[in-house]
Amino acid sequence: MAIITALVNERPVVIFSKSSCCMCYTIKTLISSFGANPTVCELDEHPEGKQIEKELRGLGCKPSIPAVFIGEELIGGANEIMSLHLKGQLVPLLLKANAIWV
Repeated sequence: MAIITALVNERPVVIFSKSSCCMCYTIKTLISSFGANPTVCELDEHPEGKQIEKELRGLGCKPSIPAVFIGEELIGGANEIMSLHLKGQLVPLLLKANAIWV
């Protein structure tokens, strides 16, 4: 939990991902397309990736990836991010977290 907390507290947008996951790629691309520079933790490349994934499931992430935190808050996975985007609520959330400025 310490790794998740440390990353989330220091960065406006954190995405826990796997490098081979197409939905993770889609979410990273979407968030970056607004000018955000998310911190991405690739669990399949991280030495403690399996433990982090277990902790994400414990936080309620089902499936555990992608897991997106914006402004220190767990937003959820691909479904939640796409839903916010379609409702026009993703950009205001990124602005509020100071992840983007325009």
